[in-house]
Amino acid sequence: MAYWLTQTFNGLTFGMLLFLLAAGLSLIFGLMRIVNLAHGSFYLLGAYLALTVSQLTGSFLLAVLGAAAVVACLGIVIERLFLRRVQNQELPQVLLTFGFIFVLEDIALWLWGAIPTLLEKPVLFAGSLQIGGIVVPSYRILIVVVGLLIAAALWALQSRTRIGAIIRASVDDEEMARGLGINTPRMFTWMFALGCFLAALGGVMGGALVGMYPGAGFEILVLALVVVIVGGLGSLRGAFIGSLLVGLLDNFGKALFPELSLFTIFAPMAIVLAVKPTGLFGRA
Repeated sequence: MAYWLTQTFNGLTFGMLLFLLAAGLSLIFGLMRIVNLAHGSFYLLGAYLALTVSQLTGSFLLAVLGAAAVVACLGIVIERLFLRRVQNQELPQVLLTFGFIFVLEDIALWLWGAIPTLLEKPVLFAGSLQIGGIVVPSYRILIVVVGLLIAAALWALQSRTRIGAIIRASVDDEEMARGLGINTPRMFTWMFALGCFLAALGGVMGGALVGMYPGAGFEILVLALVVVIVGGLGSLRGAFIGSLLVGLLDNFGKALFPELSLFTIFAPMAIVLAVKPTGLFGRA
């Protein structure tokens, strides 16, 4: 019984980590209709920046805030200088963001090298707790709590604030929103920055759990894309449910059927798309 509880909690932990990445990806697509393929590179860049800040200051909190803020600023630059020039042009957007994968990955390789690295956990969460007969690392509990808090904050932003109402109106009818005086380009920029911030936050949290190495951004991007496809593009609820499903399937697949670990993820995705092409909570 302890084995199954441990594996379940590990799956939930990884699911919350995926949610930090997938939420920003889903938000960006839902508002801007851009599938940002460089999202995984923002994740990796956030992890490496946090490593540098942590080594300089010795503070995990400063590493989180500093890395996420820098990546968010980078997102603003990329959106304004590059993505805005190819607005509503799907193929150029895909090629452009795919190109940024190689640029950012090579920059990370040049600056931090190719040796896999693990970000040091905060001292307060370096130990373990015994819960219900199983030993749970404190840091994994932190990831779950952070994921739930981010989910609650995003839900409140989208459903309970004026900004959320503006976002929903822009998603439903951008032209009408502009006619009502809403500055949609500026809102697109800030939402893209928020998505990059969440990706970097996921990178920092994941850097102390699964580590960082060249190619990690692409690997996590594939899982994040599975999450948003299963949950439904543009749906926060779908990103949350999809993250939990993919996290559990990935963990149990690797634990029980390591030779079929990819099958346990992509087969359910194929089934969901066959039954409902828009995903579990997506809209046509």
